[in-house]
Amino acid sequence: MRKAALSRSDATLALAPWLFTLGFFVLWELACRLFGISAFVLPAPSTILSAVWEYRSQLAFHAAHTLWMTLAGFLLATGAGLLLGMLFGASRLINAGTYPLLVGFNSIPKVAVVPILVFWFGVGWLPPVLTAFLISFFPIVVNVATGISTIEPETEDVLRALGASKRDIIVKVGVPRAMPYFFGSLKVAITLAYVGSVIGEQNASNVGLGNLLTRASAAFEVPLVWAALIVLAVMGVVMYVATVLVERSMTGWAQRSHFAT
Repeated sequence: MRKAALSRSDATLALAPWLFTLGFFVLWELACRLFGISAFVLPAPSTILSAVWEYRSQLAFHAAHTLWMTLAGFLLATGAGLLLGMLFGASRLINAGTYPLLVGFNSIPKVAVVPILVFWFGVGWLPPVLTAFLISFFPIVVNVATGISTIEPETEDVLRALGASKRDIIVKVGVPRAMPYFFGSLKVAITLAYVGSVIGEQNASNVGLGNLLTRASAAFEVPLVWAALIVLAVMGVVMYVATVLVERSMTGWAQRSHFAT
């Protein structure tokens, strides 16, 4: 009986994202049709899907460029964020000394940094990659540092009594303990990486969905603008789901129980 209830619950949870998303688009379509909203103001989903099909070659070309630039920036942010997070979590002195600089830099709108990147590297693929990196590595650093720095003092005392060094505590206890924090930050960082790459493409690239959005907006091609936005949203969801699947395979022990409400 309990297994059957859990099976039904799992099936409901699996279907929920599809049903909610379908319901959202159905309501959007009905609102556009019932209230006669102009396609110039807000295209109906059917109009956007027609634009996706009409511009499919163009969208696929630019989406491929956005995808690899986003992934490049995201992977750089993951590596740098993990290393810096371990460093900050392991040393209270370094954490206290560098945190104001890190927070101050993260407070600068990254769109204001893009012109500097253009001055340094010119127009091309590098500014979008670096913008994606700069906008997405901060949450990784903070979450990894939090996971490591909040090891229970009692745990540290026991490990030291058993002869563990500080390095052993960080690597063998702190890093595994920080994994749920780490993957939580990755789910935020991957969406931010898309924001960063699009900002970079709009200002410093001749390819990518950001560049396509800029050109379509200038030409008042509203359905194409929405089509590009939908493609970006789908890419973001796919990468988010991929991150969740990796998280479940590596931190299954930290996942919520089936009996939790």
